[in-house]
This record gives sequence, structure tokens and C-alpha cells, in this order.
Amino acid sequence: MFNSLISSIKRWHNKSKAADGNTAEKNTSPLSGAHGRSDPPRKNSSRKSSQSQPSRQKAGNNGVARVVVPRSEHSLSRRDVSRAALTVMKRLQESGFEAYIVGGGVRDLLLGGHPKDFDVATDATPEQARQLFRGSRIVGRRFRILHARIGREVIEVTTFRGHHSDGEEHEAQQSEHGMLLRDNVYGDLESDAIRRDFTVNALYYTTNGFEIHDYTGGLRDIEQRLIRMIGDPETRYKEDPVRMLRAVRFAAKLDFDIEPATAAPLKELAPLLRNIAPARLFDEVLKLLMSGHGERTFELLRQYHLWQHLFPDNARLLDNPEALALTRQALRNTDTRIREDLRVTPAFLYAALLWPGVNSEQQFLESKGIPPVPALAQAAQKITSNQLVHTAIPKRFTMPMREIWDMQSRLPRRAGERAFRLMELPKFRAAYDFLLLREDSGEIPAGLGQWWTEFQQADEEQRLQMVRDLPRGGAQGNGKGRGRRNRGGRNRGNRGRQGGAEHPSS
Repeated sequence: MFNSLISSIKRWHNKSKAADGNTAEKNTSPLSGAHGRSDPPRKNSSRKSSQSQPSRQKAGNNGVARVVVPRSEHSLSRRDVSRAALTVMKRLQESGFEAYIVGGGVRDLLLGGHPKDFDVATDATPEQARQLFRGSRIVGRRFRILHARIGREVIEVTTFRGHHSDGEEHEAQQSEHGMLLRDNVYGDLESDAIRRDFTVNALYYTTNGFEIHDYTGGLRDIEQRLIRMIGDPETRYKEDPVRMLRAVRFAAKLDFDIEPATAAPLKELAPLLRNIAPARLFDEVLKLLMSGHGERTFELLRQYHLWQHLFPDNARLLDNPEALALTRQALRNTDTRIREDLRVTPAFLYAALLWPGVNSEQQFLESKGIPPVPALAQAAQKITSNQLVHTAIPKRFTMPMREIWDMQSRLPRRAGERAFRLMELPKFRAAYDFLLLREDSGEIPAGLGQWWTEFQQADEEQRLQMVRDLPRGGAQGNGKGRGRRNRGGRNRGNRGRQGGAEHPSS
């Protein structure tokens, strides 16, 4: 269906180009910085959508002509757009402003997907748009946007962006590395398209005529399955290094290739990620790794040398087959759970990604004579602190993460009442899943995970028998540890001894 859409666009474009070639403006480069204004049909336009034609044609630096695709030439329907987004567009249009669905919503609909979010672009300033939506709020400093609440949905409304070089210092500001610190320069529809990051994200759909506007060749790149940067890739990455992560994320999500010129600067510019605030990178990591395409994203991040700037302690240990297997399996499991619409939490994923570093550091500390339990605590503290320099981790995730690690030394302790008590702990299931992950990666021998699997499935009498059948040493450790005493000083016996299983891999 989409291929026929592209073919129709090409046929229609060739006809229009021949008919309108004499009316093109002298400045034919939409990337050159001088831009005309495109006026989409208003609500009361007498022109029928099936007869709409582009207001003018412009050839870009890459030879791509700007096109406006009429309703008769595409299959995108407003029925596929959320009611909240349509309400925002209608209210803006009724107030005399332009309004378009833009970006991923248009892209994903053309690819046959079902977008979760729809963003709206308009020529109304944030302050003007705010007057139209009760309860809305303006957010952002680098670029100010409006969050318009319609029922339970929040629609992101952005004002058409202009070229930051045209703004005053209070509107546009760059760092010494070329990164945009402030970019509140407003423009028109065409300048907004050119200021977006990738061509596939610069497609606009309007209910005024039901047209699709393509200023950068996004339709062509969707057909060719390419992620292409708009403008000079090196300059655009320097403006916002997070665009490097976005290029990888879209390539993984859409199963597209990154266009060679767009990919070329990635390895060299990867260190610029260190200039991004850790809190922002935490949000980006969640988008990268918890959207159902984490394993593929991980491979691309490694390929372009970006991973080491997000998870340095993990990256330096990936030559270890067990560490690499654990990382891949954790991401694979996360992808599977997301596809099955099951709950996932950053605490578990971060626990897995940081564990190779924690495990390595714990072994090093134990070799210096530090007992296993304090060695684990010190290792966890060090690796977590190192990670916080790169990506922030909210406390609501660091605490469960530490509990998962701590329980790895407790799961081998199953004698007496310990197995029953462990099962009652809130993080038991996560710790159990983590144990299976370690076994699957080959970090520790298989066996303990199977015991816990059978224990959870057994009835009360079977569980008691399983505990009675435990050997006094072998199934719980190698006999090096000490049993824990209760407040009365009574030792729970050899069955309570953990042995050397504080860290089974040591």
C-alpha cells in the first residue's frame, strides 16, 4: 500500500514540476537559510482536497523537491489520529493559527504502525497557544513547548522553529562545543521542517485539506528505509549530541539503516555525550532500552562507540563472555516482556547492566581480604556512584537495584525457615529472575534457579520436604561462611550456614 503511495507521489510530482517549473523562486535550496512561507488551505477554502496542488516547488541541496501531497494521493486518515490531537488542531485553526500533526505520528502511520503519541506544530507562540487550553503549561528552557491537557491525554504543542543564527542572545545561545543551550527562535512551516533532526521526522499532516507536507525528502527515505540527518550531520550533532542516540534509536525501532553521511561522524563525536546532563541521559536510556528494541539498540550503540559513554563500567567488561551474555540476555528479556505487554522496571535493567562491574569489583575486594558481604556493599556503592556521573538514577530505582544485588547472596541460604521468609520479601521475584539471568549467561552454575522454581510451584508439605532434603553444605555453599545468630545467641545450625555462596562466581 505504501509503495503505491510513493509511486503516486512521484507521478503527481513530475506532472506538477512540469506545470509549475516557471514559478519556482530563485532561491531553490530549503537548506540555504532563506525561506518562503507556505500557506496551507484554510478551513473555509473552496479548493477541494482531491484537487490540491503544492503552492510551489523547491529543489533542496540533495535534489529533493518540496511536495504537498493531497488527500487523494495518500492513505493517512484522521480516524487514525487521537481525538485529543484533533481537538488541539481544531482549536488552533479556529483561532486563526496553522496546526499540523508532525514527526513520529505521521511517520509511524505511513509505516502502518499505531503511534502512542501525537505532537502538534503551530505558528502560535507558546503564550498564544496557552490561552486556548485550560490547564496547559509551558515547559522547557532550551526550547519552550506547551503541554496541552485534553482529557487524560497530554499533547505536546511546539511553535514553528526558525534558524537559531537569526535570534538574539536571549533567544538563541550556543556553548563553546556548538551545543544549543537556548533555541527559542520562531519561524514558519518550512524553516521548522529544516530545523528538525531527521527527514522521516519532518513530515506534516493537516486536517485543513488533509494534506501531507514533505520539505526534506522524508517520504523518499521512508521508502528507502533510511535515517538521514537534515543538514550537515556534524553540525547538527554538535548542536545537540542526543541526536546521535536518536539516530540509533530510530534505526533500531524502525529497522532502518543509518544513511552513510549521517553515520560517519558518530564515533568521533561520541564523547560529546559527556556534555549532556545525566538526568536527560537517564530519560534517553529508557527510550533506547525500554521500548521493545533494546537488544538491537545495544548492538548499534556499541557499533558506533556510544555505549561506552552511557555505561562505561559495563562497556569495559564486555570482552568477558559472561558479561556480554548477561547484558544481551537482560535486554532480550526486556524486549520480550514489552512485546507481551508485561511490566518492566528500570531498576531491574540497571541492576543487570551494572552487575558485571559490581561483580568484578567485589571479586577484586575479596582478593584483598575483605569479606564477601562488605565487599559487595562497597562494590555496589562504587559502581553506582560511577554510573551517576553519566546517567542519573532516581532513588526509587537505586534502592530496589541494591536489594536485587543483596539477595543474590541470600538466595543460596535455604535451610530452616529462610526459604519461606525469602519468598515473602517484596523483591524476591526480581531477585529470582536475576538469579536465572546469571545462570543463563554462564556466570554461575545452573541448579539453584531450578530449585527455587520448583519451590515456588510446590505445596506447603512439598516445600518442607525440599528444605529437609537440602545437604548441610554443598547445596548452600562451600562451607566457608558462618551461620547468622538470632538475638538470643542461638545458632540456627549448619543448615543456616551460607558458606561461600555469598558470591557464587568468586
